[in-house]
Amino acid sequence: MGKLMQSSKFLLWLSLALLSLGAVLVLLPLAIVVLTSLSDVGSAENPGKFTLAFYREAWQRGNFLLAFANSTLVALAVTGFQMITSALAGYALARLRFRGRQAVLLIVLTTLIIPFQLLVIPIFMVLKWGDLINTYGALILPTAVNGFGIFLLRQYFLTIPVELEEAAALDGANPWQILLQVILPCAKPALVTLFLFTFIGEWNDLFKPLVFTTRPELKTVQLALAEFQEQFTSSWSLMMAAVVISTVPVVVLFLIGQRQFIRGIAATGIKN
Repeated sequence: MGKLMQSSKFLLWLSLALLSLGAVLVLLPLAIVVLTSLSDVGSAENPGKFTLAFYREAWQRGNFLLAFANSTLVALAVTGFQMITSALAGYALARLRFRGRQAVLLIVLTTLIIPFQLLVIPIFMVLKWGDLINTYGALILPTAVNGFGIFLLRQYFLTIPVELEEAAALDGANPWQILLQVILPCAKPALVTLFLFTFIGEWNDLFKPLVFTTRPELKTVQLALAEFQEQFTSSWSLMMAAVVISTVPVVVLFLIGQRQFIRGIAATGIKN
């Protein structure tokens, strides 16, 4: 018994040591970026002096106010569309019985293995046909529906007891009321998970703005950051300040929703 306890303690300390090492390896690059952005590494007089001047300069030179507004609009619009379409399709695939349901699910899963870059030419042609190039529609519509979100919510809906829906139906609720008033409130962790995945993915997307837009007024954060890094390659502090500026919103958003995010990820693989 004593040997077993000692072995358990050893495994616990080993796990803690490995987790701590992993945390250091993950956080070290972030710490270097933040420290570089706060110190004038190119100064011969005060190389270790901390200052916020680089943040103010990067914000002004990179015109990040407009980029933040565009990225926020696009990310929120795409996230809203995906949450609506994923909830409707996920509920249909999880609860409704109709011919070809498994085939539809297979098609949804197939879309997950097709890189977006392979579809860029037909998407570009469709957007051009609809006169949507160089508009917000070109940044929103190509990713308004996503197979991952449909599959994520479908899996979570399967974990919700059917008895809740049956009880609501006995009380006279129709399918729309069941979805809006019973299913979705119970699926809050999965919805938060989908929101975080989608918003962060759209915020960090460089491909769509680079391919589908050329107008400066449609510039997003990642496109502004890429152009900023090309212009100020000689100033590491200025570049790192711009990187931190572009990263802070998604980090704050993730910290706010991390508890629901973990619950959503943990439950999506469980099926009653």
